[in-house]
Amino acid sequence: MMKSRGRGGLGVVCYSSPLSPQTLQWVSTISSAVLVLAKGTAIPKSFLVPLFALQAPTSIVSWIKGEYGLWTAFLGLLVRLYLFIPGELELPFMAMLLVIVSPYQVMTLRGTQAGAIISLIVAGYLAFQHFSRLGSLRRAFDQGSSIATLALISITAASCLLLI
Repeated sequence: MMKSRGRGGLGVVCYSSPLSPQTLQWVSTISSAVLVLAKGTAIPKSFLVPLFALQAPTSIVSWIKGEYGLWTAFLGLLVRLYLFIPGELELPFMAMLLVIVSPYQVMTLRGTQAGAIISLIVAGYLAFQHFSRLGSLRRAFDQGSSIATLALISITAASCLLLI
């Protein structure tokens, strides 16, 4: 886009893309949550927990590490002791515990190039597992697995864009 500058000259107007790192972190977090709950994928869902810890927005991580997150984890542990929790609900609980007990050195990887490389490796591995176990690209977009495929593509694209 060009904008007129006073005397008839034209200057370049910069436009900031809506794909800021915070937006990409939210896309990755929502896609991870969709993958945890999605059916029709054969990926090892336990790999989503460290991916979430590396790419979650700062507001979510500070909430989890704060007072409310500690109480939520405490109540979750009490419920888990006395009741059965389905597998879909156990992974978010494990993600909360991982973020709460993670040491400072691990949390400083968030938002750095090293953290983005680790996230990209995990996302690439998950994409490889998903597409190789389904057999073909056509099967990846069938009715039962299309949501999981789109979420996995979103996570991989967000990881690539966070590396830039």
